[in-house]
Amino acid sequence: MSTSTVQTFDPTGWTASRVVEAKRGRTITLCFPCRDEAATIGPLVTSARQQLVEATGLVDELLVLDDRSTDETEMVATSAGATVIHIDEVHTVHGVGHGKGNALWASLVASTGDLIVWCDGDVTSFTPNWVVHLLAPLVADDHVGLVKASYDRPTSAGGGGRTTELVARPLLSLFAPDLSALAQPLSGELAGRRSVLEAIPFVEGWGVEIAMLFDVARVFGADTIAQVDLGVRHHRHRSLHALSVQAAEVMASALTRISPGHAFEAPALTRADGSVVPLNLAERPPVHSIPGR
Repeated sequence: MSTSTVQTFDPTGWTASRVVEAKRGRTITLCFPCRDEAATIGPLVTSARQQLVEATGLVDELLVLDDRSTDETEMVATSAGATVIHIDEVHTVHGVGHGKGNALWASLVASTGDLIVWCDGDVTSFTPNWVVHLLAPLVADDHVGLVKASYDRPTSAGGGGRTTELVARPLLSLFAPDLSALAQPLSGELAGRRSVLEAIPFVEGWGVEIAMLFDVARVFGADTIAQVDLGVRHHRHRSLHALSVQAAEVMASALTRISPGHAFEAPALTRADGSVVPLNLAERPPVHSIPGR
């Protein structure tokens, strides 16, 4: 990994119209990966459509990647104005995968934008300015390839970022100090340049974000990664029991980057009661390596 470090970008003064002016013909995709997010996805899509598509023309493609929802996510998202892509459409061509990283990879394959912005579908504090601020470093500096959100998760509203503070940031501090300045390395709000994103593999499970950081830094340099402050974030919280699987996948995905060539024989989390939960460390290949892409 290089000795360069991530950039902290100040988005002050960047408006949707300013980003539109700086696009210079490049197209932008905004995608909300979702599984059973009917309760929250409608307002997210409506806000994005009204302010980022219709009012300013900033976003050229507004997608919801539906990852096998069993509720009314598709109907709500379609009614709000998004194009819904079913993950099975990608699986039919590229084989079946599972997990958050698989959904991100599928949306990368299914989308067309030169710049891609992802936002989680369970966020209740989303504003269109998030998209503007995530895009600003990409249109301001052609050297930037990946942008991560930073934000405050109020403890009064349940807090958050436990896997970040107890697993991800300690790992980066110890093994990748050039990435340790990232306040929220696991943030679900991020943006990237297609040419960069298509050059790296995607871990299918919860380790996708930390693996992405290691891979982008290795291939392009840590200084091609930027972070922007999006203010306050409210979202659904998971129990510690559920987070332990997430933490294990984040840790294992990082360790495979820290020690290239290392493979876990049977990656699993063994709980104190003896139960065993398999970990999803499978990877999707770089999109640019797929024949015909």
